Amino acid sequence: MMEFSFWDILRNLLLASRWTVLLSLVSFLGGGVVGLALLFLRIGRTRLPRALAQGYIELFQGTPLLMQLFLAFFGLGLFGIDVPAWLAAGLALVLWSAAFLAEIWRGCVEAVARGQWEASASLGMGYLQQMRYVILPQALRVAVPPTVGFSVQVVKGTALTSIIGFVELSKAGTVVTNATFQPFTVYGLVALIYFGLCWPLSKGSQVLERRLHVAHRHH
Repeated sequence: MMEFSFWDILRNLLLASRWTVLLSLVSFLGGGVVGLALLFLRIGRTRLPRALAQGYIELFQGTPLLMQLFLAFFGLGLFGIDVPAWLAAGLALVLWSAAFLAEIWRGCVEAVARGQWEASASLGMGYLQQMRYVILPQALRVAVPPTVGFSVQVVKGTALTSIIGFVELSKAGTVVTNATFQPFTVYGLVALIYFGLCWPLSKGSQVLERRLHVAHRHH
């Protein structure tokens, strides 16, 4: 039987973690773009788009990410479309992230004092001008900490993609364990790598939140 050193195991896991990082970035950035579009629909003044956006958000927040991954991977196969695991994983995570980001940002927009809307309206600004120059800049400042905090959930969410065959960190952990028969070492290292990815994001979110409260008090 081939011997695997500690460094061989670590090197293989670190190589696989590149896919975890890449998938997390694609999911977070793609989810941000879709989430921003959902946000505008959700807080808009037209009833139908608002209801559709709300329905989308409730659907994706109310169903397990695992089910969404299965549907993205196997669902399109029912129509004869061959979907690679990486594409299904990226698509499901983008749509899932978008629902949560849209709702986080909606809360931040609604946290802006009503007087800001009234003051900007009294200056003759239209809805889009109000959003661009007055509301969104203030909401953005409030939104940064919870948005950074949510990125931790995205990184953790990538672990579920192993179920459809996408080889990221957790899937690599299983493969390496099967080859080395050292589950404690392998999964211990997997946990440490996830911690190394998530802890700076979590800490950054807390630091930003504290700074925001300090700046708010000074104002």
